[in-house]
Amino acid sequence: MDMTLVQLRHLISLADTGSFSRAAERQHLTQPALSRSIAALEDEVGGRLFDRIGRRAEPTPLGRELLARARQLVADADELVTQGQAVRGARAGTLRVGLGSGPGALLTVPLLQRVAAQGQGLRLELRRGGTALLVDALRARALDALVVDAYSLPPAPDLRCEIVGELPGGFLCRRGHPLLRKRKPLRFADLQAWPIAATPLSDAVAGVLMDRYGPEAHPERCVTLRGDDLAGLVEATAASDAVLIAVRAAAPSLVELTVEPPLQAVARFGLVTLAGRSPPPALVLLRTLARERCA
Repeated sequence: MDMTLVQLRHLISLADTGSFSRAAERQHLTQPALSRSIAALEDEVGGRLFDRIGRRAEPTPLGRELLARARQLVADADELVTQGQAVRGARAGTLRVGLGSGPGALLTVPLLQRVAAQGQGLRLELRRGGTALLVDALRARALDALVVDAYSLPPAPDLRCEIVGELPGGFLCRRGHPLLRKRKPLRFADLQAWPIAATPLSDAVAGVLMDRYGPEAHPERCVTLRGDDLAGLVEATAASDAVLIAVRAAAPSLVELTVEPPLQAVARFGLVTLAGRSPPPALVLLRTLARERCA
């Protein structure tokens, strides 16, 4: 029979108390049961582990050697249990997240702050990019989860998409922009007199734009500043006369223009994981934060 952690705990308890009765009480055993456990351990190692000196049990030289190793093994086992509990409680482990342009602008800094507040147990790895590239990384097991515009995610049986929020979009500009001095409401043609910026827009949003404002509003025709980095586009818009098409929440420093008819487009943020794959426990932190920021 191979020795067990339970037997090693019995060994340590007997060495610490020097008494079979007190060790048995500490281990919630009867004294005969503890004696049998120690005897089985002695049979396993092939030698006596304790000498009885009066009423006290003293470790033999072999017992002292085994005791030092037993303490280390039990401590390592306890640490593994603690680490497992921390991982299950989303306080440890590694979380690898891919963020699309809109979610990235909204979630990157809050997610970094939230993980930093957790302490050193949890590791976070962030990747930004287009939806197709992020999905490839998810399928290659290089990422654990994505938060992307759900409209830009092609349906696939191996992907699970949980909608974590919907955010309204609009036409945004810097404070003091000349368009803010025009008679309201504005027409889309008024916006076209200025550079229009946007991240790559989904077919759903492109459809809404054309339904509202005609074929000239298709992103391929009207957008002159396009990039995956929404935060960079926000910064550029704040320092120029460009007009940005984006979710309002991602650019609180900008002003929304009143356009007739109103855009009435929303971005749907989806938390994407691989179907049938066990998610990391820390995913609950990402899900909670995404729902908070999209509320």
